[in-house]
Amino acid sequence: MRSSAVVSGALAVLLLVLVAVGWPPLLSLDRSVSEELHRSAVAEPGFTQLNRILSDWVWDPWTMRALIAVTVVVLWCRRERPLALWLTVTSLLTAAVQQGTKWAVDRERPGWPDPVDSAHYAAFPSGHAMTAAVSCGLLLWVLALHWREGWRGWSVAAVAALVSVLGVGWTRVYLGVHWPSDVVAGWLLGCFFVVVSILTFRTYGRGTGRAGPRGSGRSRMEETR
Repeated sequence: MRSSAVVSGALAVLLLVLVAVGWPPLLSLDRSVSEELHRSAVAEPGFTQLNRILSDWVWDPWTMRALIAVTVVVLWCRRERPLALWLTVTSLLTAAVQQGTKWAVDRERPGWPDPVDSAHYAAFPSGHAMTAAVSCGLLLWVLALHWREGWRGWSVAAVAALVSVLGVGWTRVYLGVHWPSDVVAGWLLGCFFVVVSILTFRTYGRGTGRAGPRGSGRSRMEETR
């Protein structure tokens, strides 16, 4: 798991540098993919509207944050307060890093004479992609901590999380409000923060209170390590 954090973090930093210096091959790829998808979005208004609903409502960052907030409340009521606080801190920290990176890179969003959607703030990284990756990753982790052998809902949750993370990235590029590299950076940064959060909780958080079901202090995830 540590290697996942190293790889995702290193790739995110590399992508940030390439965007910041304006590496021509990357910018050219971003432009060609975005132009092709924008032509499709203009030509298919029905499909474009579906993407707007998914992007602006179903997979919106505030929807993801609401899911985290509900999970935090449930954990708090179950007296799993260290874990609840861990999710809260991770979500707030990633939001701060996301906005700080946007400010530092200050990348312009794609501009179109016939836009099909609009967005605010700088482009890099994609806030939708990063928030979805962090939120879905944390939610799956919480489910894993309480998972029981044979629970079929785990597979459904994992598929839903994967579809959400990949799907929201697609919608942002298809709607012409992000470059592909913005979305990839959001995914990489989201993966990095989820893995780091899990690793640090295993080291510092699990001994401070109830971290597993029925107050055992041991989770399914820990038992299978």
